[in-house]
Amino acid sequence: MRTETVRTVVGHVVLMFGVLVSIFPFYWMLVMASNTTSDIFTYPPKLFVGSHLFENMGHVLDNIDFFGSMLITLIASLGVTVLVLFFDSLAAFAFAKYEFPGRNLLFGLLLATFMIPSQLALVPQFVTLAEFGWIGSLKALIIPGAANAFGIFWMRQYAKGAIPDELISAAKVDGAGFFRQYLTVGLPVLRPGLAFLGIFTFINVWNDYLWPLIVMTDPNKLTLQVALQQLNGVYGTDYSMVMAGALMSVIPLIGVFLIGGRHFIADIAAGAMKF
Repeated sequence: MRTETVRTVVGHVVLMFGVLVSIFPFYWMLVMASNTTSDIFTYPPKLFVGSHLFENMGHVLDNIDFFGSMLITLIASLGVTVLVLFFDSLAAFAFAKYEFPGRNLLFGLLLATFMIPSQLALVPQFVTLAEFGWIGSLKALIIPGAANAFGIFWMRQYAKGAIPDELISAAKVDGAGFFRQYLTVGLPVLRPGLAFLGIFTFINVWNDYLWPLIVMTDPNKLTLQVALQQLNGVYGTDYSMVMAGALMSVIPLIGVFLIGGRHFIADIAAGAMKF
């Protein structure tokens, strides 16, 4: 009994230490955002929240169109996430539960794309979107990210073990076609995997800097990360203002993670109880 108690205590201590390590960067961001730039460079450094947070946030709002950029980023992130969840889960369902000619070859080619640096696709994508006349529009942010190899791979591996073949066979006996099987059999089981993929995709698109910098040519239509970069001055940088902007941009992500993570854990628990 003592051994189990010791293990429990040690486990809780390790988890608490991990939580503190994970939270500290956000706390340090808050500390820097709530002090002045001169306070940031003092020694020893200040470890407590200052009184200049709202002042620094006001400077951010004065220098960039923060809420306009946030709206553009939100639309792009939601658009890409919805498309990725649909197309990736649809392709993964086919790869996991259907036999068709060339399935293994196609999946192998899909995995091979992991070895290609994403930067190599920037020029071809830009030229293609320029031919379509989409440069500078939200379509240039959303359409190229509508599907990705990682999402298909992740959902395929999840679907392969989570969806029993008996359910697919029963749906076929009932006369259900491919899309009906996907909607009524696949999606309910894939919800935990979709929750993770949705969070992962939303955060990646929200934090993307390079692609929006290239395709959003209108200075009045910038994503949040590109707009925040403008806070860096040519001859000097107000680091407290920069950190305040970074803090403001992170707050929506924390909300998305908390909401999506709760559904992810709830679906995992529900699935465990069923099995």
